[in-house]
Amino acid sequence: MTARAAIVSVALVLLATALGVVAWFQSKEVAPAAQHGARLELETVLGGADSEGFSRALEVRPFHFPADHGPHPGFRSEWWYFTGNLEGEGGRHFGYQWTLFRFALTPAAPARRSHWATRQLYMAHFTVTDVGAGRFHARERLARGALDVAGARAEPFRVWIEDWSVAQGESADDAWRLQAASGEVAVDLQLRPAKPVVLQGDRGLSRKGVTPGNASYYYSVPRLQTRGTVRVDGERFRVSGTSWLDREWSTSALEEGQAGWDWFGLQLSDDTELMFYQLRRRDGSVDTHSRGTFVDAQGQALSLGPPDVAVEVLESWDSPLGRRYPARWRLIVKPLALSLDIVPLLHNQELDTSFRYWEGAVRITGRRAGESLTGQGYVELTGY
Repeated sequence: MTARAAIVSVALVLLATALGVVAWFQSKEVAPAAQHGARLELETVLGGADSEGFSRALEVRPFHFPADHGPHPGFRSEWWYFTGNLEGEGGRHFGYQWTLFRFALTPAAPARRSHWATRQLYMAHFTVTDVGAGRFHARERLARGALDVAGARAEPFRVWIEDWSVAQGESADDAWRLQAASGEVAVDLQLRPAKPVVLQGDRGLSRKGVTPGNASYYYSVPRLQTRGTVRVDGERFRVSGTSWLDREWSTSALEEGQAGWDWFGLQLSDDTELMFYQLRRRDGSVDTHSRGTFVDAQGQALSLGPPDVAVEVLESWDSPLGRRYPARWRLIVKPLALSLDIVPLLHNQELDTSFRYWEGAVRITGRRAGESLTGQGYVELTGY
């Protein structure tokens, strides 16, 4: 076993141990302040080692919906990633994140008949950014994929960990309902796609490196009309806005020497969207496998690579937990004459969970071909 394979194995064992301490209760919820002990790095768990027996993202494949909204258990990791910006009464602005991660500990199902037996582990992150109050709420849940406590299915679509769930009714025309509640914060939202699915990378095959299989299958729904309620500190707000869904599954996504990524999911006022992830190498350079997509108002997608996009960090922020993150950017898409200034709605949108990373709501101002633009979106920063 290589050193990197050992690291990945230890990381998954640590995650399994965190879940094992609550095996009898099946799930566990923790607030950021409650985090203790060993911490995992997401880019380590998504590395290229210890992949024997799992399916690999090796070549372009056809996508089928709704089947591909559901799980792909042959791959080692997978996620359903919702983010959004919402406006409430009186102009109160909220951001939210709802993510379900699935991790497979072994390629094959356990040879046991017990209903407790499972090889699937689930982890969910739920955050609310309350801009008016200047507060960021973050929660994490961990659960074993047994006894229907956590899981995923395609038809009718549902992904869940206890009562945190995203689900669709029996009809394909039904909106998705996203729900989560923890203590002083809760969301109950209806999401309806306003743009078609966008296949990222090469027709949905998103290569992260030169090694065959170091890739993911990746698609997005870049604009979902959203309405519902947000509850914070005993107050309930009716809200409306837009959300973004990112879906990826893989067995080995990252390569040796890649430290992390900066991901931008941006919705602009001219009904266009921009996604770009910048893979960072440990020597500080930008990896040539960084990629993005611009989606025009009609839903047509234009692929973007490193020569097309420049990301300049204009400010930084020092986390009270000891990490320094970029905190303002200028993003230029050269083929589109597009220049965007991107600013976090709050500096402290850092998740202190099993994986520590920054994921936050941002506002946008800029110009495209001389015309002024505004917008909103989310940025994710890992490996800092």
